[in-house]
Amino acid sequence: MTLAPEQTSQQTTGRQTARLRHGDPGMRRVRLGLFAAGLATFALLYTPQPLLPLLSGAFRASPAGASLAMSAGTAALALAIIPVSSLSEVCGRRAVMTVSVLAAAVLGLAAAASVNLTMLVAVRVLQGFALAGVPATAMAYLAEEVDRSHLGRAMGLYVAGNAIGGLSGRIIAGILAEHGGWRVADAGVSALALGCAIAFAVVLPRSAFFTPSPLRLRALAGTLGRNLADTGLLRLYVIGFALMGAFVTVYNYLTFRLSAPPWSLSSSVIGALFTVYLAGTYTSTMAGRLADRAGRRGVLTAGVMVAIAGVALTLPASIACIVAGLVVMTAGFFAAHSVASGWVGARAPVAPAQASALYLCLYYIGSSVAGSAGGVFWARGGWAAVALFAAVLLAIALAGAVSLSSRAR
Repeated sequence: MTLAPEQTSQQTTGRQTARLRHGDPGMRRVRLGLFAAGLATFALLYTPQPLLPLLSGAFRASPAGASLAMSAGTAALALAIIPVSSLSEVCGRRAVMTVSVLAAAVLGLAAAASVNLTMLVAVRVLQGFALAGVPATAMAYLAEEVDRSHLGRAMGLYVAGNAIGGLSGRIIAGILAEHGGWRVADAGVSALALGCAIAFAVVLPRSAFFTPSPLRLRALAGTLGRNLADTGLLRLYVIGFALMGAFVTVYNYLTFRLSAPPWSLSSSVIGALFTVYLAGTYTSTMAGRLADRAGRRGVLTAGVMVAIAGVALTLPASIACIVAGLVVMTAGFFAAHSVASGWVGARAPVAPAQASALYLCLYYIGSSVAGSAGGVFWARGGWAAVALFAAVLLAIALAGAVSLSSRAR
């Protein structure tokens, strides 16, 4: 019988007797490997965002139409994330993540050759399917390999890598687009992601606590039912939907606001504004540590409230206020997402990978649905309407956070 790579590793090197803790050599490899995967995944996923005004002009599309280049990828990821995460229960977390991130980088290079918006959207759909193998599987990998008392910090560091990935993709795309157009920008980010994918495949340790299980549809439906029956998990799924919907809406249509008069900023300057993502790298790790010590509900609630305040700060027609609002909103968003995503894996009664996949499914559906719906608000009411839409979504997340039991796991 041929063993899965993780099984072979356990038999030849001896099964790890204790889960990884902060400071362990294996933990450093996990952090580096998942940082590389997160950077590649989210750089690829969000590359179109600073390019939306350019895509709108190049393909003669409306802002809502151009936003499909973003929404198509996140929608496909949302649809694929549950079946792909279930596949990881059979084939192993590491194998699924490796194939996924390598395929997504190659598809990113193909997207640069798109001759029309329809072709670009089609490639982005395939890329979203490929990228689905990373996020939920990475969370399950961490939940299995890392000691529970150190999981919040580890999850926070992973989310920080995601933030840097999203930041890098946007900034690099903005700079390259100004000098070579959107095709050069897309190809450049995809080449960077391919290098990160190779580094991930080399660095990430093989699983020590993964146990493969055959794919049984009846059992899959049973675990799905249990992960949907938990009312606390349902609230966390809705929180993920609302958080991501608000976040992507703000960033999508801010590019149109800033590229129009009175500012008429270039794509490289707009891309540079995404450096506010650095606030997310700090608050995600800080929130993870605080949640481990002080409890998740309070930290989650505070993160959402900070994000609402950030949206309000973007309302004045002042670059200083807009940048300050982005910093505050981004800090709050990543703090809340770090806590909510970590809470899902810890709370799941069965199949934590599936529970994480459900959370991320709703998370990326929020990105796709709200990200495109925001175009309607932009067309009818400008930035004030977009900000109100985002604030309503965040209010839904706040209500969910407050309603969660402070005694929940």
